[in-house]
Amino acid sequence: MLKAVAVLSGDQNLKGVVTFSQENANTAVQVDATFENLPKGAHGFHIHEFGDRTNGCTSAGAHFNPHNARHGGPGISPRHVGDMGNVISNGDPKTHFSFEDSSMSLFPPYCIVGRSCVIHRDEDDLGQGNYEDSPTTGHSGPRLACGVIGWSASS
Repeated sequence: MLKAVAVLSGDQNLKGVVTFSQENANTAVQVDATFENLPKGAHGFHIHEFGDRTNGCTSAGAHFNPHNARHGGPGISPRHVGDMGNVISNGDPKTHFSFEDSSMSLFPPYCIVGRSCVIHRDEDDLGQGNYEDSPTTGHSGPRLACGVIGWSASS
């Protein structure tokens, strides 16, 4: 079992912990996230291409998209490997989110370790909107918090 974790931080005391676990290269990745102080509403959630925070969340680059696909989300094809859909917050102090994903991996060649995990201000339209940036970002708005995905101790 491989495990990875991203510790996110951002504006207005927003923080989060996202864990990724995968049994082997042929199984889905289990994603479990907990956010503190996430504003009420839907927020785009993505893996971005770089594990770089030298200029805040901007340095994380674009969505992780090794196939040069159109933006989408879980259950939508095509999609970026890094498209994780939306996290829905009801405004409580803590928001939990979990799902399984077969597009990303903790194994090569589409390993997400060393990249960044980002939560956005707005709802991700999953590439289905009529905005200019729908095919690339899902029109999910500015980056609220981010963190670099690193290896975690395996159990």
